[in-house]
Amino acid sequence: MKTIFNLLLLVFLISSKTYAKKPLEYYVIRVNNDSISNNFCLYPTIKVWTFIKLNTTSGQIWQVQYEMEKNSRAIFDIYKDSLLLPNSKIAQGRFKLYPTQNNYTFIILDQIDGRTWQVQWAIEPEKRGIVPIN
Repeated sequence: MKTIFNLLLLVFLISSKTYAKKPLEYYVIRVNNDSISNNFCLYPTIKVWTFIKLNTTSGQIWQVQYEMEKNSRAIFDIYKDSLLLPNSKIAQGRFKLYPTQNNYTFIILDQIDGRTWQVQWAIEPEKRGIVPIN
């Protein structure tokens, strides 16, 4: 009996590692068509009904929420101004979002000039925003 229990425990441990969730960066949702440049990308969060939407050209960022059971859908500004400097090169895919170990924090990277910002998303509006990382 003890041997069967140990065997079942071993199978459970092996299967739980096999089906473990991949890091968030593998779940970036993009249009998968080479002929279309991605102006917007959606990034999942730990909250089931919340995504982060990024304008990859300007760096503008929003929190997208939907909930089927309560029939509520909304988009909230995290940062509605462009992150582009005056006279900057305009390029689709210029800005990219990276998850961090903190579930409510992402990092935006300007892939052309290397500038970075900390992005904070939250349910409470006063806790949303971005801060430059100098």
